[in-house]
Amino acid sequence: MYAIVEIAGQQFKVVKDQKVFVHRLATEEGKAVSFDNVLLIGDGNNITVGAPAIDGAQVGAKVLKHLKGDKVIVFKKKRRKGYRKKNGHRQALSEIIIESIVASGAKKAIPVKAEKAVPAKEAPKAEAKPVAKKEKETQDLNSLTVAELREMAKAKEISGYSSMKKADLIAALS
Repeated sequence: MYAIVEIAGQQFKVVKDQKVFVHRLATEEGKAVSFDNVLLIGDGNNITVGAPAIDGAQVGAKVLKHLKGDKVIVFKKKRRKGYRKKNGHRQALSEIIIESIVASGAKKAIPVKAEKAVPAKEAPKAEAKPVAKKEKETQDLNSLTVAELREMAKAKEISGYSSMKKADLIAALS
C-alpha cells in the first residue's frame, strides 16, 4: 500500500516504514505527527484518487530528528564585468518515518485557533446635522464641470463667465 500525501507544501509518495526528509516541521523529535491531506492511495490494483484530498484518509508518521541539508552554493557571475557573487544556504529539514497509512475512518485534525478579544461596545455615532439649502446647492455645483457651470452662467446672463475659474463660477451662481 502506498499513498501520495502533501507534507509541508510538497507532495511525497510514501509507503509504510519509509524514511522521508521533509521541510522542517514544528514538532519535537520523537513525537508522532499525522497528515490528513492524502491525495491518492494505491492498494494493489485499487487506486483511490481524492478531489483534491481523500476524506477520512490519514498518514501517521514519527519525527526522528531535525537536521540541516547539504550546502547549496549559489554563484552569480557576469563575464568581463568583474561581477561575482557567492552565496549559499543549508535547508532546515526533518527526518520522518511513515508508521501507518489509513484509507478511511480517520478523524480530521482540527487546527486550534486563538480566540480573538471581544471589542468593547462602541460609542454611538453622532447624528448627522441637516445640511442647509445653500450648502447643498454649492455641493451640487462642485460636482459639475467647468463647462456645465459656464452654461449655467450663460443662462443666468452673468457677464465675464468665460474667463472665470470654477470657484468664481460657483460663487457667482450661488
